[in-house]
Amino acid sequence: MVLLAERPMHPYEMARLLRQRGKEHSIKINYGSLYTVVQNLEKHGFVTVAGVQRQGNRPERTLYGLTDEGRTEMHDWLADLVAVPVPEYPVFEAALSLIAALHPDEAAELLAERLSALEVQAAALRGVLAKLGAELPRLFLIETEYQAHMCEAQAGWVRGVLDELTAGTLPGLADWRGWHETGHLPESWSELETGPEQPPERPVLPPAPPAPAPSAPLSAPHAPDPEDPPA
Repeated sequence: MVLLAERPMHPYEMARLLRQRGKEHSIKINYGSLYTVVQNLEKHGFVTVAGVQRQGNRPERTLYGLTDEGRTEMHDWLADLVAVPVPEYPVFEAALSLIAALHPDEAAELLAERLSALEVQAAALRGVLAKLGAELPRLFLIETEYQAHMCEAQAGWVRGVLDELTAGTLPGLADWRGWHETGHLPESWSELETGPEQPPERPVLPPAPPAPAPSAPLSAPHAPDPEDPPA
């Protein structure tokens, strides 16, 4: 719907623009389902047929545009995503919650491997930003900037934990190592099983205040697109 806020399009053009703008790096996209998505949006009254396009001998393509209801839905959905933090369950966080099953020495080696990969990834993202920053407004690179910051933040955290593992100063390291080397669960860990049945809950963030409705719909300017490839 955000693409259709710019202008009416057909699903093929939407797929082409998503690829051209590199959105697959930020959004999990199933290009094969775009037609179905558009049909569902039309069924719910969020988009409507805005015309038919035909170029040369190519087949006719139906153009879809946002309805007033669709523009409101798009705004409310996007505003909610921006304003309200939600649990995202990243894979690395899941792995950290189970890392005690690895020997601490192996964990240190694997974290060092991850740190190297993160440093390369962060450098690559910074290179992209330096190159494209001279050509594009910052607004159109903001998700790449965020990725670079998150990558660097994770690298800094991993580096700190790795330093503690290497120096032997990580709290609980002796118990962790002893479990793997003796096969006996540390007494301090066994005592945890006799504690409260329910783990402590994470703090709940307060709800964000409702976003004010914009006076006019926002749409991002874009450069003219090259001609579509033959269908």
